Amino acid sequence: MAYKPNMEDIKKLRTMTGAGLADVKKALTEAEGDFNQAKDLLRERGLAIAAKRSDRETSNGCVLVKAVDGFAAMIALKCETDFVANGADFIALTQSILDAAIANKCADLEQVKELTLADGQKVQDAVTQRSGITGEKMELDGYLTLTGDNIEVYDHMGKHMLCTMVQTNKLAQDAGHKLAMQVAAMKPVALDAKSMPQAILDEEYKTAVEKTKLEQVEKYVDSVLKKAGINPNLVDSEDHIESNMKKGWLTQEEADKARELKEKAAAEKAANLPAQMIENIAKGRVQKFLKDNCLVDQEFQFGDGDKETVTAWLARQDKELAICDFKRFTLVAE
Repeated sequence: MAYKPNMEDIKKLRTMTGAGLADVKKALTEAEGDFNQAKDLLRERGLAIAAKRSDRETSNGCVLVKAVDGFAAMIALKCETDFVANGADFIALTQSILDAAIANKCADLEQVKELTLADGQKVQDAVTQRSGITGEKMELDGYLTLTGDNIEVYDHMGKHMLCTMVQTNKLAQDAGHKLAMQVAAMKPVALDAKSMPQAILDEEYKTAVEKTKLEQVEKYVDSVLKKAGINPNLVDSEDHIESNMKKGWLTQEEADKARELKEKAAAEKAANLPAQMIENIAKGRVQKFLKDNCLVDQEFQFGDGDKETVTAWLARQDKELAICDFKRFTLVAE
């Protein structure tokens, strides 16, 4: 007589695996009541789905953060849709992974994946199994940590999409919370200018130089066009030239003349750009980048209304108070 799973067995396997009712029933039936084999079948289904959807984008998910006894961590479990991301089981799985990571003070994501959860499953197996249940690709990402005292954590609006953590040199819960909110809102790249990665500074300087050169060339070309009696806005791109000719705002002769002047003026200016001026403007732009992207130099967003830097606001709270480090991770496109 063929085995038919009873409700007690179904509930037991659902508790063990978190799988859906239909999946549990099917696995038990195929395994003829063998729980270990049924668990393997559910895991294999998860692996098959994960492999099938390996090229899918995981742009949704759940980010959680927690601090316990001098160790703080955040982690993201990513999936394909917000429907799955907002599910209680998905959030609970993310929380159980984070709890295990903090309990074991894991240093990196690879260590997290090798952990065993309270139900006896390895983390990676649990993620794969959940993928099989939901039918979506899932992956762990964004594992970041801070170690030491005085760490405040923040889950932006409690939506599990953007989390931050900030460590100060002394206990300051209210200030730490506001700083964590600042990190969430203003997305700093580094704590201060000294800690800004040189590779980022080099790229910013290179971009600033190219942008400045382009602006100087465009400015000169516009002046040449105006002297020739041509409105630069009508000929700022080939598409605009063609469009404005069709509208009767430019004649063929004016369009040809504009093209010739633009090419000649651009080449002339590009060959005679003042190097020192370009360098000075580019350096100024890098300084503006540092002001906007170094946490201590940003304009503080959660003070009493007065415009001041994070450093100035900290000094008003406590002259000895300073930020040691911060971390930020988001699934929101910025």
